[in-house]
Amino acid sequence: MASKASIPKGTRDFSPIEVAKRNYIISIMRTHFEQFGYQPIETPSFENSDTLMGKYGEEGDRLIFKILNSGDYLAKADSNALENKESNKLTASISEKALRYDLTVPFARYVVQHQNEIEFPFKRYQIQPVWRADRPQKGRFREFYQCDADVVGSTSLWQEVELVQLYDAVFTSLKLEGVTIKINNRKILSGIAEVIGASDKLIDFTVALDKLDKIGEDGVKKEMIEKGISEKAIQKVQPLFSFTGTIEEKIAQLAILLNDSEEGKKGIEELQFICKNVMQLGLQTAHLDLDVTLARGLNYYTGAIFEVAAPQTVAMGSIGGGGRYDDLTGIFGLKNMSGVGISFGLDRIYLVLDELQLFPDTVTSTVRFFFINYGEEQAFQALQIIKKMREQGIKTEMYPDAAKIDKQFKHAERKGIPFVIKEINDQLLTVKNIATGEQKQITLAELLLMK
Repeated sequence: MASKASIPKGTRDFSPIEVAKRNYIISIMRTHFEQFGYQPIETPSFENSDTLMGKYGEEGDRLIFKILNSGDYLAKADSNALENKESNKLTASISEKALRYDLTVPFARYVVQHQNEIEFPFKRYQIQPVWRADRPQKGRFREFYQCDADVVGSTSLWQEVELVQLYDAVFTSLKLEGVTIKINNRKILSGIAEVIGASDKLIDFTVALDKLDKIGEDGVKKEMIEKGISEKAIQKVQPLFSFTGTIEEKIAQLAILLNDSEEGKKGIEELQFICKNVMQLGLQTAHLDLDVTLARGLNYYTGAIFEVAAPQTVAMGSIGGGGRYDDLTGIFGLKNMSGVGISFGLDRIYLVLDELQLFPDTVTSTVRFFFINYGEEQAFQALQIIKKMREQGIKTEMYPDAAKIDKQFKHAERKGIPFVIKEINDQLLTVKNIATGEQKQITLAELLLMK
């Protein structure tokens, strides 16, 4: 009995139209990446498990897809762990590799391995799929593409300024107006944890705070208490739950809250520099906003944190994010190598553009001209002309079989091909416009001008 055709939850097939739309987005990203001086690299789809584990926090580790060792993977399994059903210990003995969770950690590994070949500061972009064992929902998949741009080997905050401009340039070219680029700083979060006496709970504090939009103020407070953060400490950060005003006004409020934290003050200085210069340079269509609850829940951010929100007219989560990670390469043995980067969520951006009908009609255009097949002699004559047309960059095809004319016409119509070449007589071509029904006789030279 044949098995039912299906694919795993959280994965998708892409039709020719969908691929064309995705390629449109990627082409715009690639153009701007290279305009800003970024070079492309690629890394393997899977990494050694120890490369990935422990780099994304506890929540991230749970979402990493592990790959079973090939062959008899139980032969070297931890028998005690197997008997006692200790999954974490067992996994380490039967799985040495894992699908990559993001592109940033593999990039850090790449930099360390190729440090003698790289000219620093090194600016790279990378467009490849990643995998996460997350709960599938609208805009959230288990297999999806990330499009990253990172700079490593420089601590200059001008890089953050440029990355905000890069976001703005890409979304402007995509005609996606009203995007909000949210910014925060990990040092500010550390400073807040310090002034409330919860420095030892920094990760728990930031992970909970980052969920404010999803679970609300009460939900965040409940999670903080469950993680051992006192109600007194939570009361001290109450202003964070209702932060309003301009960026300058928000920074002024933070300065009061963090007056006793040197780490927090440094974070404020960095924010001031980035925001001041971005606003002075100006943005085309995007908006910059300071979000003090933004944490992104990742262990490796040490400075600026970015997250991009879709226009308010679209119900969608973040469509991009990133930040500075001063210590990331250190975990692979390369110290004092600061980096900063951003990521574009290709799949979510696709959904947003589709919902707002922002894809140009030309993106999904297929073959422009279609030749009717009347048999061997006429087919060869048609292919001679088609060859010349293709040399001119014109998308052209001929029906492979000498089928009924009506069937060939319907095939062209279903494929969305606008023009059908009905006949070839004495170097004159009878061309029919499928949409209007109009037809006329023209020369090959005139046909070539219709491209």
